[in-house]
Amino acid sequence: MADYKVKLKRREEIASGTMAFHFDKPEGFSFKAGQFGDFTMADPPETDAEGNTRTFSFASAPCEGGLMVATRMRDTAFKRVLKSIDLGAELALDAAYGSFTLHEDAGTPAVFLTGGIGVTPVRSIVLQAAHDKLPHSITLVYSNRRPEDSAFLGELADAQSANPNFKLVATMTEMENSKTAWNGETGFIDKAMLMRSIPDLSLPIYYVSGPRGMVAAMRKTLAEAGVKDDNVRTEEFSGY
Repeated sequence: MADYKVKLKRREEIASGTMAFHFDKPEGFSFKAGQFGDFTMADPPETDAEGNTRTFSFASAPCEGGLMVATRMRDTAFKRVLKSIDLGAELALDAAYGSFTLHEDAGTPAVFLTGGIGVTPVRSIVLQAAHDKLPHSITLVYSNRRPEDSAFLGELADAQSANPNFKLVATMTEMENSKTAWNGETGFIDKAMLMRSIPDLSLPIYYVSGPRGMVAAMRKTLAEAGVKDDNVRTEEFSGY
């Protein structure tokens, strides 16, 4: 893969404790929805043992004009600098990598199971599928603690309205700590929730993205539901 230079264009808080960072898209750069890249700061004002490079999935879709990544804002040197450096600052980008991409056979449904910031590659895939008018049946089951913590929830709801082949099932696990009204699913993703949302659990290809514990739990849930391991694809997010 090639190395590129990208400039930070803007940043915004998109959920409680979660920020999106927007970069220009270098000339000649391309990627598939769901892929990721390594972002490196050259000579940052501070550093720590975790180093000056972070791996981020592209939350932006290839059809969009720029590049966007999103992350939980832990207190690390890299994220403190990314939050505070001047707009226009340049980072090195080594990309694109990864095979967490939508399968080609439109006759096989796709089901995405994700939580928290694991939604970033899914946003890219869902928006690109709508842009390309793909016939794939796509269901996203998206778990968060509260609506306040749910990155891109509004955009994904809009995507459901725009694409008749896309279904969003959002669930909240800690509504007792929320100040926002919620009429959707509550509780952790389990077999019963999947059965309410998916007509036949044996048919789809499943894509699981999120922290390691969630990925392991979803693999267990799917196995107990009789889903073949060959029909499960995963992407673990660590470090946030």
